Amino acid sequence: MSDELQDEIEAINSIYGEGCLVPSDTLSTYILTPPGETSSIRIEFPPDYPAAPPAVIGTNSTGPSGRKGDAARELALFRQALGNVYEPGSVCLFDAIEELARLLEDQVPAEREQTKSPDVEDSGKHVGNNDHTSDGYAGELKLTKEPPWVLSDPVVELKSTFIARCAAVSSTAEAETFLQHLLASDKKVRAATHNITAWRIRGPGSTAFQDCNDDGETAAGSRLLHLMQLMDLWDVMIVVTRWYGGVKLGPRRFALINQAARDSFLKAGLLTDSTSNSNKKKK
Repeated sequence: MSDELQDEIEAINSIYGEGCLVPSDTLSTYILTPPGETSSIRIEFPPDYPAAPPAVIGTNSTGPSGRKGDAARELALFRQALGNVYEPGSVCLFDAIEELARLLEDQVPAEREQTKSPDVEDSGKHVGNNDHTSDGYAGELKLTKEPPWVLSDPVVELKSTFIARCAAVSSTAEAETFLQHLLASDKKVRAATHNITAWRIRGPGSTAFQDCNDDGETAAGSRLLHLMQLMDLWDVMIVVTRWYGGVKLGPRRFALINQAARDSFLKAGLLTDSTSNSNKKKK
């Protein structure tokens, strides 16, 4: 197995959850279960991948709620997605999974809308460059002291540095205000390449609020939000700051972003050491 493929497998499972990409019965064949889909796909990686593209062999299984027609449609769309994104010499599975999601949404938008949980209000994913204002929330609260940030240890790879900080929040207004205070008070953070954010807050009754911001690191905010959903974290926000080191990390960057976020959650007492160690062993 090449180092590129090993890093890609780690990144895919970190982003979408353990078991998304697992080995099959042969060394070169893997089973991919795209998030939110009912079928899994068998993929064969040539020895010189990513110089040569992976081969999509067929579907591996269809879940109890899936139909054969759905599996065939997803297989065809994944082959199309792979063809759209693959470039010789570059790993491609993350981009292929995201492209598959886009193709499915274009094909059946109404069906996709119905999959959202009725008791969670997702206020949207915003992409910008340090533009973290939303509905005037930042002006609703005035801070009298420093937000209670809990910082991760720095994660450094190929000259890129990632630091995460989390804080308990009780409203979207408070989350927005904490973020604005951070950007206004810390020049180093404000000058960073990306400040990726996500938060989940329980509202009154059965209502809940969640939001995320890529800040130019495409899909990173949604991956952070997904991580928080998997960990069932509520009433907390996370900010992962990245200073780009000049070397592209590919999908590996998402694993590093999640690694920093987990460390911050652990230091804040939101996770146990056993949970963290278990996650590392699964990798």
